[in-house]
Amino acid sequence: MAAIVLESISKYFGTAAAVDNANLEVETGEFVTLLGPSGCGKTTTLRMVAGLEQNSTGRISIGGEVVSDAAQGFFIPPERRQLGMVFQSYAIWPHMTVFDNVAYPLRIRRKSSQEIKDRVTNALRLVEMERFADRPAPALSGGQQQRVAIARALVFEPRVLLLDEPLSNLDARLRTQTGDEFRQLQKRLGITSLYVTHDQGEAMALSDRVVVMSLGKILQVGSPEDIYRRPHSREVAAFFGSPNFLEAEVKDCRREENGSYRLDLDGGWKGLCHASGELAPGSKALVMVRPENMYLKSGDRVYGGGMSWNGIVKESIFRGANRSVSIDTAAGLLHIELNALSNPRPGENIEIFAAENSAWAVPA
Repeated sequence: MAAIVLESISKYFGTAAAVDNANLEVETGEFVTLLGPSGCGKTTTLRMVAGLEQNSTGRISIGGEVVSDAAQGFFIPPERRQLGMVFQSYAIWPHMTVFDNVAYPLRIRRKSSQEIKDRVTNALRLVEMERFADRPAPALSGGQQQRVAIARALVFEPRVLLLDEPLSNLDARLRTQTGDEFRQLQKRLGITSLYVTHDQGEAMALSDRVVVMSLGKILQVGSPEDIYRRPHSREVAAFFGSPNFLEAEVKDCRREENGSYRLDLDGGWKGLCHASGELAPGSKALVMVRPENMYLKSGDRVYGGGMSWNGIVKESIFRGANRSVSIDTAAGLLHIELNALSNPRPGENIEIFAAENSAWAVPA
């Protein structure tokens, strides 16, 4: 049974649709991330699941129970949905100790003193904060406060955990470390999690599936690798990194056993790539090749049906672990990411290639 089901939900503020006819199922134990730029509707979607906003249309179910049905005028308030929430600000109360912060959801539910002690101790142990139980909340680091917020959200054993950009206040190193720790905890507990972020790398590293949103609509849902390597549109592709886009004409299109399509292309250059849908011969395609999947051509190596281009190096920027190189070719200015030890010089004539399985086409 799906833990969360969204059926044609929308949210209007006046005549503006913050969320427009969204459909989504989150399976029990799954980690799903709503990803998109500011104003795309991801936080509004999370707030509707939480009951902090009431959906204008559609129906929301949690754990097989309908919690909101706009057509029927039915709405269960947030305190009765048995959800844990972690906010961007953490909402840690500075006048309380760590123990009291985590115990608060149990005290308002009038649990016994012994049950509160046992549950809080267990929750703090899960996030490795047990030894800080008596410490005043203001004496904690940002990462420690985030752990306390997670413990407080887990302490009453919610059906679903909702997280709204919980790592955005941390510095880059601590954000990565804390995100990895939370993902390990989520897997160990098997708790269903719906997560909101605008950080692509964070979404890739943490999620079982990613939901890409823009202007209130869901553009694509899939595993991080599918979303990154096999986008359905230019908009989805461009949201991750800075891919190269090449215009080409489809010469041939063949369906493959895995359900994708293999295209033979001509854009002043020739090569093969793949696409999720059929593109008719003679139609225009937009081919995505990511900079990290392009290489310097060398020796007599065979590149199969891949693509290759000759060009003049316009710029070469050392970035520590890698080098960003821009090359002026007949197909336009192409950007590639090379190992930092490679060092083509501006003005140098070089040949670059991309393997067939690294190129992906969408309709132009």
